[in-house]
Amino acid sequence: MAILGRSCWPFAIAALTITLFSGCGSSPQTPESGATEGEETAPMVVATSSILCNLAEQIAEATIDLTCLMGAGIDPHVYQPTPEDRKAIEDAELILYNGYDFEPSLENLIASTTNPAPKVAVAEVAIANPIMGEPHHHDHGDSHDHSHDNDHDHDHGSHAHNGHDPDHGAAASAELAPDPHVWHSAENGIQVVAVIRESLTQLVPEQSTFYEQNAQTLKAELAEIHDWIQAQIATIPANQRQLVTTHDALQYYGDAYGLTIEGALQGLSTEQSPTATRIRELVDAVQDAEVPTIFAEVTANPNVLQTIARDAGVQVSEQKLFADGLGEPGSGGDTYQTMLLTNTETIVRGLGGQSTAFVQ
Repeated sequence: MAILGRSCWPFAIAALTITLFSGCGSSPQTPESGATEGEETAPMVVATSSILCNLAEQIAEATIDLTCLMGAGIDPHVYQPTPEDRKAIEDAELILYNGYDFEPSLENLIASTTNPAPKVAVAEVAIANPIMGEPHHHDHGDSHDHSHDNDHDHDHGSHAHNGHDPDHGAAASAELAPDPHVWHSAENGIQVVAVIRESLTQLVPEQSTFYEQNAQTLKAELAEIHDWIQAQIATIPANQRQLVTTHDALQYYGDAYGLTIEGALQGLSTEQSPTATRIRELVDAVQDAEVPTIFAEVTANPNVLQTIARDAGVQVSEQKLFADGLGEPGSGGDTYQTMLLTNTETIVRGLGGQSTAFVQ
């Protein structure tokens, strides 16, 4: 356990709406007798990202008092903590964060707190051998080279540490750093669920059976979604299985499902606007990739993207991809599961495939 201190396409997701959790959704399981459901004494848990928050909520439901620091549409790479965030971290009995420099300002705040509560870098525990790529500081370089040695069968208990080591034993160098966006593979999501379940069980051991039941249900859903995604991607013509996006976040998705990531249109995120020279470079990159569609994330600059698409002679997908977190309620990506489904629908349609509805 990585611990510091003690411790859309509406038709495609319609068939799933009665079974997927939305917020603190219903479950056939019920908390153990004596649970703190709805009581002020429920243990306080902080999750930094909307992904972690949603998964923790699906597993624990009302047995914890959950605070989510970053909501829908927030760019975690540039997010600055608020006084409320600091207080939540100081008061928490469990802190769940992504790690791998995904939310750098929050990671620094978590590392500096004197709160002795367990602090779990969920992605670092779940995926101990991440894909390596350009350091995720949005310097908007042109190259995009990834390598990885991903092992999904590692022992979660073997990753305890008492300080935040950004490399975590990975073969990082001055040029490469871990890609933090591990959840874009549903199989990785299963590993993330396991880490969250274990962390919650250590916090509230009397709910261990309840958490295990919910986690197993969630893992089964994700296994089915993984198979469904593979089948949808297979409908894309082989020569068009190339993905150009506005944010370098989908390498895990590409690796898991057989897409080539041709390079992100860096410079179109919330951090900066590209120069005229950079726009010309991006237009050339899109033309070289010979893709029919380019994809934006929810925080991209739409005006610049339209300019690039027009000059390159391609279209921009009407549906934006959920890259760094979940969407607003009703967006088609407001739970972890529907985010995976909607992103897949968007990619498959944009690249010339034929998607069918997910039926559980």
